[in-house]
Amino acid sequence: MSRTRLYRHGVLEAEGFPVADVSDHVADPSCAVWFDLCSPSPEELAVISEELGLHKLAVEDVLHDRQRPKLDVYDSHLFLTVYGERLDADTGQLASTEINIFVTRTALVTVRANDAFDIGEVTRRWDASRDLAKHGVGFLLHGLLDVVVDGHFEVIQALDDQIEALESDLFDGQPSRHLQRHTFALRKSLVAFRRGALPMREVVNSLLRRDLHVVEPAMAPYYQDVYDHVLRVAEWADSLRDLVSNIRETHLAQQGYRLNDIMKKLTGWAAIIAVPTMITGFYGQNVPYPGSEQPIGFWTSAIIIVAASLGLYLAFRKRDWL
Repeated sequence: MSRTRLYRHGVLEAEGFPVADVSDHVADPSCAVWFDLCSPSPEELAVISEELGLHKLAVEDVLHDRQRPKLDVYDSHLFLTVYGERLDADTGQLASTEINIFVTRTALVTVRANDAFDIGEVTRRWDASRDLAKHGVGFLLHGLLDVVVDGHFEVIQALDDQIEALESDLFDGQPSRHLQRHTFALRKSLVAFRRGALPMREVVNSLLRRDLHVVEPAMAPYYQDVYDHVLRVAEWADSLRDLVSNIRETHLAQQGYRLNDIMKKLTGWAAIIAVPTMITGFYGQNVPYPGSEQPIGFWTSAIIIVAASLGLYLAFRKRDWL
């Protein structure tokens, strides 16, 4: 299902019209046309490519999934790849939607890999900034990138909250297996998020170049604001990566400490048990000894066992081994 919009002289003139009618407006310099495609077929892309004169390499990139976020410059248009991100709060799993964008002087084409990305939020963002619509395609592209980067902000905030909860679990005695699984899931999501968010610095920074003639001087502060948000997301992601690594190392150190503590206790009890074994072994010799076969021998061995075991126990307790 495709969505379309037509702006003429900065005013929304039509929306929801067939994609086939786009060719009637793209040649008009007073128009700015947007249409969105979700999981289009190669045949549909071929028709659009012919209508707008899109480069075949850019069309091939659309057909191949998992492109790196980038900005390619061609003679007649720009081609961008960005990712809309969404985090599952329950599982900590990251869901990404690849968004390919063609930018010409009078048209903006978005091609989404799936419908997980809320394209309706983009149109609402445009409607909330109608006074900027006079800047044409630059206005449309800014609204789209702003929504994408805001989504990155929401994801990084959710990751920060979950990692903070993970820190609390680390020192609250949560089950080790649960902690390991959660740490691994968050680390995996963070790595995938950084792969899609960090290259946005190059994408937005390249759009600010004046030789591309995409961003008008009046729109430059808005793009700069998006770029600042991209930098904040990138720095935040780097700090969270270090934090997750520290949590993992701390967890391993805690496990080592617990193991050492267990080994100390086992060694202490083994030493205590060894004393009665040694004494009863001595008194079990098949030779005469003082008190042999007499009650005094039994009481002597029993007193020695109790005294030695109690002495070792108190000594180990004093050193916090038991």
